[in-house]
Amino acid sequence: MLAYIKGILEMKMTGYIVIDVGGLGYKVFMSETGIEKLGNIGEQVKVHTHYRVREDDISIYGFNTLEELKMFELLINVSGVGAKTALAMLAVCEPSDFALAVISEDIKTLTQIPGIGAKSAQRIILELKDKLKKEQQIDIIKNEVSKNTNNTKLQEAIKNDNKISEAVQALQVLGYNKKEIEKAFDKLDKAELTTEELIKKGLSILGM
Repeated sequence: MLAYIKGILEMKMTGYIVIDVGGLGYKVFMSETGIEKLGNIGEQVKVHTHYRVREDDISIYGFNTLEELKMFELLINVSGVGAKTALAMLAVCEPSDFALAVISEDIKTLTQIPGIGAKSAQRIILELKDKLKKEQQIDIIKNEVSKNTNNTKLQEAIKNDNKISEAVQALQVLGYNKKEIEKAFDKLDKAELTTEELIKKGLSILGM
């Protein structure tokens, strides 16, 4: 299996590129956004890859980041979502935005992606959220709040815990485990960041 391809960018075509590695030209399918982000023809590039083997086809799909690769691999394992649809989603949706849409069950955001209707969006949410481990700490804190409705500090703690929990789940959607996510979050001022900011900053740390 190919983890990545590193070589000279020979061609940029609609929907794919060609990378020369020691005289061999690898045809790599990519999203249009991914192709735009690559360097110029003749420059050395590196793309993370998914090697797909079918009875009637062998294809290589390329990605600029590991997060994009993880998002693609999650999507193609959802029933009814093929490789072309997954690439189309990557062209218009960042992995952090996708993960947040899944854990917040934001069907509206997902249906704005070409090729994804309401039923497909619901299926994506259902199948990917089922992969996450359910956290019980938030429920415990919520029960405490119902007993102490005037405790503003406790209410603020719930707000922060909900935000952090959502960010952790979003990063779990992209394939990171809880321990490495929490380690990354220890480097951040969590109280001052929104859920989306936590996800994006967490990704920048985890991707180092």
